[in-house]
Amino acid sequence: MTRLVFVDLDGTFLLPDKTVSAENLAILDEAAARGVQVVPCTGRNVTGVPRELAEHPCVRYAVCCNGALVCDVRTNEVLREVDMERELVRSLYDDLRDLDITFDLFADGTVYTAADRWHVIDRMAVSPASREQIKTVRTRREETAGQLIDLVGPICRVNVFYLDEPSAQVVWRAVDARPELTRASSLPCNVEITRAEAHKGAGLRWLCAHLGVDVADTVAFGDSDNDLTMLEAAGDGVAMGNANEACRAVADHTCPSCAESGVARYLRALWA
Repeated sequence: MTRLVFVDLDGTFLLPDKTVSAENLAILDEAAARGVQVVPCTGRNVTGVPRELAEHPCVRYAVCCNGALVCDVRTNEVLREVDMERELVRSLYDDLRDLDITFDLFADGTVYTAADRWHVIDRMAVSPASREQIKTVRTRREETAGQLIDLVGPICRVNVFYLDEPSAQVVWRAVDARPELTRASSLPCNVEITRAEAHKGAGLRWLCAHLGVDVADTVAFGDSDNDLTMLEAAGDGVAMGNANEACRAVADHTCPSCAESGVARYLRALWA
């Protein structure tokens, strides 16, 4: 019996233009009628969860920042937070500071990007809709990223956008050299960095334990590397039709692409 449905957002529940399809909106209504809770499970901060989900009766909780945050979207309460030690963030930044990259800090319920690194967002190879969404959820600050590390509150995630493969390799090696950290990606041009114990699969399991739900009674949908642990942890892990090969390899099932409202179509068939 399905009790919780975990949905990644970009490339999964959202259309390529970052909107919610009529079919996916309708499946939220059906979930509410069945008493099934839908949980956005995303690399975004909670402020990046679309209003259509955050305000829907079937949505109470969100797993954000790749599992570093679990939030109650109705009360704005943070139920679980896994932060990165400031000294650890500082040491990582010191290794990467000379690269032409962003070093975005997820803290204080927002995403901080230093103004001197904002140009990377304008230059990276993403769709116009993705670029606009990325800018919309970020707070541009005049301080450098190094200065921001000491100015913001507890940091639960670092995001790095890069412009070339050599830079990506340097970032990956720097993260991998620190066993306290883990990395994932949701775009070809980014690395998402959290504590090693903070990932979507851990967020899924924590929320199930918190609510007293058997993990076997969960369905999860994803398309990218940062969804792998979630698809592996869920009772039924479903890769989107547009998912990468790694997601397809760990998934129990596949469904149509995000452009075809694959989440709604899969759940409609499951609940028929």
